[in-house]
Amino acid sequence: MPYAAHGSVQLYYETFGVADDPGIICLPGMGNQLLVYPEAFCLALVDRGFFVIRMDNRDAGLSSAMDDDADYTLVDMANDTVAVLDAVGQDDAVVLGLSLGGMIAQQLAIDHPERVRLLVSLASSTGEPDLPGASPEVVEALVMQPKDTIEEQVEADLAARLLWANPDWFDREAMAAYFRALYERSWIPGGGLRQFDAGLRSPDRVPGLRELNVPALVVHGENDTLLPVAHGRRTAELIAGAEYLEIEGMSHDFVAQVWPPLIEAITRRTAATYAD
Repeated sequence: MPYAAHGSVQLYYETFGVADDPGIICLPGMGNQLLVYPEAFCLALVDRGFFVIRMDNRDAGLSSAMDDDADYTLVDMANDTVAVLDAVGQDDAVVLGLSLGGMIAQQLAIDHPERVRLLVSLASSTGEPDLPGASPEVVEALVMQPKDTIEEQVEADLAARLLWANPDWFDREAMAAYFRALYERSWIPGGGLRQFDAGLRSPDRVPGLRELNVPALVVHGENDTLLPVAHGRRTAELIAGAEYLEIEGMSHDFVAQVWPPLIEAITRRTAATYAD
């Protein structure tokens, strides 16, 4: 199995397509695994001419589980991503990050702009504490303690997902199968909460985003209940020249209805980086 090393941390990744094509690396959100980017999505990007890399962040999936007292930050997670890019031989890539993955992508663009052909911040935020927050019910579901069994965890995750998904797009059977696939592949109880803490202990990215000089695409759902739409608008406002795409009907859920406008925008913006 392919792994990249960042110090003692092992990062699992998978690739699709031809390595000579423009690279795009896909970063999952809090507690999620690379399966959040389904093969169908990855292959749709391959059809658009991309070499696709999807990875498990530390503390998730088949990557290294960290100790309970681990004090890593988004900087460390951004450097994990650099290690994966190095392992696959990509000097630069489109960096697509979902939710917490978007925060990692932003940090990567700030710290290593030469490695980022296009920053795609999806359903994410700048880390500013004064932006509108989620409801107490949503926050409680986000930081719930791990359950004792996979079935209990799947049921808890389904209940939580309903709080930040578009109910018209919610397929309970498909989502239950997805969560089971996650936990049968790997279950790191507490990993998501450690990732959450990494975001909390990291400073906001306002100064870095204001100085950022890489092409950027900021995408957000109009109905996001976890990170309200003001988070996406603020991110786009801070990055000079950023394109902002607000997807009708999207909440904080990465489902097939979101893929066509996202893939179209990524393809167009990436092509423009070659024209420049």
